[in-house]
Amino acid sequence: MNSFAIYRMPHAQCCTLVEGEAVTLPSLATLHTLTGFIVAPFVASPQTPIVVIRPDRPARSVQEGEQIALPTNLFTHLPLGEKLGEGLPTYAADFATFHRALDKGEFQKLVLARQCSVPRRPERHPADVFQLACRLYPRMFIALVSTPITGTWLIASPEILIEHNADHWHTIALAGTKREGQQQDWTHKDMEEQRHVATYIAECLNHRAHDIVQEGPYTVGAAHLLHLRTDFTFKLNDGEQLGSVVEALHPTPAVCGLPKAEALHFIVEHEHAPRTYYSGFMGPVAINEGDGPQTHLYVSLRCMQITQHDDRLYAGGGLLPESEEQTEWLETEAKMETMRRLLDVER
Repeated sequence: MNSFAIYRMPHAQCCTLVEGEAVTLPSLATLHTLTGFIVAPFVASPQTPIVVIRPDRPARSVQEGEQIALPTNLFTHLPLGEKLGEGLPTYAADFATFHRALDKGEFQKLVLARQCSVPRRPERHPADVFQLACRLYPRMFIALVSTPITGTWLIASPEILIEHNADHWHTIALAGTKREGQQQDWTHKDMEEQRHVATYIAECLNHRAHDIVQEGPYTVGAAHLLHLRTDFTFKLNDGEQLGSVVEALHPTPAVCGLPKAEALHFIVEHEHAPRTYYSGFMGPVAINEGDGPQTHLYVSLRCMQITQHDDRLYAGGGLLPESEEQTEWLETEAKMETMRRLLDVER
């Protein structure tokens, strides 16, 4: 097995396994011509290219609880890279840099991400962690992906970048975070963050689609967290394709900022830890899941990179001028709990 992706759609009772050769794509423009599983980074580069696993056989359905025969040497060719600073002091330095730019009015919003590492126990095989994620998080898209180019990643994402099934197109705006069970109303900061994302998506679609229906925002659960969500269903204009819409949407302000191009450049220049494939996107493209070819691309959130030595957890949060460091740090901690729980729970 050269490369593989195994994924479970929200609320599904079985998983889908895609196996084949991993190849790089120069851009997303030809996405509509492909069949396979795509893994895209936050920013494409020679070190973190866009990768697609081209199936060398039909995708296979895997029943819940079925033993998954995956390779044991998933970590041999991982691009481990330089070990960068972790913890609150590093985050505080980045927060100060980002907040100064917001205070100066250079940006409406910036998203600040961080990482932390957990020593990896050799007996904890990624296939077992994937199955545990499927059990614990039935409402989320779960995927375990391994290629020699990207390394091995596990995600449990609540955020749809774009879906396509027959003539049905769907995307969402997802922003704002609080713990499930909290009684307080959504804050002004949460509502503003959600408004920025929804407005950006609506503007993107207005130039490329018609019959657009917008619903929300409303509250949804994802693991132990709650988010604000707005749904968009639409039909593409003549001449528009999957790749052109994805290029316009990614990265959304939910993981980047506004104005988008300037925020993207600022993040790449100033975040201590390169995001690589965190806050990119992944999912099946034109994979036949029984009801015809389907495309389900999810933003790579609540994720970890599985290396020979550790599990690297990633999380981020949207900053506005009124954001406070301690509150934002605690939000990233809450988001990392989704992956930490998979590493701590006895099985």
